[in-house]
Amino acid sequence: MMKKHNKPWRTTLHETIYESNTVAGKIFDIALLIFILGSILVVMLDSIASYHLSYGYYFNKLEWIFTALFTIEYMLRLISIKKPLRYVFSFLGIIDLLAIIPSYLSIIFSGAQSLLVLRALRLLRIFRIFKLTQFLTEMEFLRTSISTSMKKISIFMLVIFTLVIILGSIMYLVENGENGFNNIPESIYWAIVTITTVGYGDISPVTPLGKFIASIMMFIGYGIIAVPTGILTTDLALAIRSKQPGHETCPACGREGHDGNAKFCKYCGSSL
Repeated sequence: MMKKHNKPWRTTLHETIYESNTVAGKIFDIALLIFILGSILVVMLDSIASYHLSYGYYFNKLEWIFTALFTIEYMLRLISIKKPLRYVFSFLGIIDLLAIIPSYLSIIFSGAQSLLVLRALRLLRIFRIFKLTQFLTEMEFLRTSISTSMKKISIFMLVIFTLVIILGSIMYLVENGENGFNNIPESIYWAIVTITTVGYGDISPVTPLGKFIASIMMFIGYGIIAVPTGILTTDLALAIRSKQPGHETCPACGREGHDGNAKFCKYCGSSL
């Protein structure tokens, strides 16, 4: 009768911590997310003065309990992987480390515990739990559209930057250095706030001509907001359309109608 060989404990631990296709792995990940949400909630409640005065002692204890659990989890991740340094310097590894460092820093530096909100970044692990990582490939469309539209958006932003400098300087002259427009930098700050339709209201024109210029800038601001969005949306649509069968666009001749797996243009022979 053959003996059943058990998996090495490190392999089992690795499957539980790093894999989500097992029952133990899913339970571990869900429990981890619950702890992360709990720790974030504690930090948020502790920032409320009335709650801090009444329950600060308990919040502090809970924070250290969560920190201890996350520290143990971090050490287990290092133990169960063959190349620990690869995990340490990975994106999620750095986030995991940032989740526990603030508590230890608070022993030396007062107020460092406020950085515990960085634990919210650990919620990114939800992608692995629900196996959404396969959809991250769709992010390639967004990356392509951003890189394609970056030049056009950069030129557009340069025009806006020039515009706010000119209009801010004009407002400084119109308001005669008064009513909050004490200097050109502050006037430019007002122009940026106005043209982006934020409108803090901390600086506002008083003269009729100043109000007229401000009104024009507000109308310009509404049009400006739509331009970068339109550029990015158009490039995103083109990126998605170019990946659909029959819509691969040749970068040389610009013609479509190629097969989905085509590597060369059937019209001019250029590489797709």
